[in-house]
Amino acid sequence: MAQRWNDLLFAHWPVPPEALAGRLPSGVEVDLYDGQAWLGVVPFFMDRVRVRAVGEHTIWFPTTRSFPELNLRTYVRSRRTGHRGVYFFSLDATSVLAVFGARVLFHLPYFPASMSRTSLANGEVAYRSRRWLPPSRPAEVRVRYRPTGPASLSEPGDLASFLTERYCLFTRSPRGHLLVGEIHHQPWPLQPAEAEFEQNDLPADFGFTLPSLAPVLHFAQELEVYIWGLQRE
Repeated sequence: MAQRWNDLLFAHWPVPPEALAGRLPSGVEVDLYDGQAWLGVVPFFMDRVRVRAVGEHTIWFPTTRSFPELNLRTYVRSRRTGHRGVYFFSLDATSVLAVFGARVLFHLPYFPASMSRTSLANGEVAYRSRRWLPPSRPAEVRVRYRPTGPASLSEPGDLASFLTERYCLFTRSPRGHLLVGEIHHQPWPLQPAEAEFEQNDLPADFGFTLPSLAPVLHFAQELEVYIWGLQRE
C-alpha cells in the first residue's frame, strides 16, 4: 500500500513504562528513550492512497483515496529480533471503506469518525475528530497547530529520530499472533511546531493519563509512505 501523509502533527508526551506495558501484545516490549515511554497523538491528512496487488497493477478504491486520519501510538521493540517499530492503540478515519479494509487486511484498530481539517492563515491547521464507535465514549480531539520554523532532518540518536523514524508496525492477528508490517519512507522533514489542544480525549479513552507537561511537537508538510503486507513475527 502507498499513501502520502500531509500537514502532520507529531504530539508526544513521556509516560511511565509500566502504564503501557500491560496493554501491548505478547512478543513486544516498550521502547524507551531516557528511561521514558512515549505516547503520541498524530493527526494528518492522507491522500494518493493506492494498493499494488497483482504484478504492477495499482488499484484505487472509491472513498479511500484521500481522507483525514488520527492515531494514538507508542513505540515498541520485538523481544525476539530487537526490531523497533510503532504500536497503534487506535486509528480514526472518515472513510468507512478504509476502516473496514485496514481492519481486515492489516488487523489494525481503526474506527470510523467524523473529522474535519481546515487550512487557516500562516500555515495553521484546524483539526477536529469525533469517533462514532469508541471503546467507551465518543473520543474527541480538537487541535490547532502550525509549523514555526524551517524543516530539517533529525539526527540519529536524538528524541525526534526516536519518535518519528520508525520503519515497521506491530499488531496482532485475531488469533493473537504477533504480526509485523515493514514501512518505507524517506527521513521526515521535521519542522518545529506549536499546537493548542482544545480537547484531547484519546489517551483517557484508553485509560492513559498524560503528564502536566507541554507535549514535544513536530510538524511535517508531506511525505510518501509505503507499507508492505503483514508477516508473522
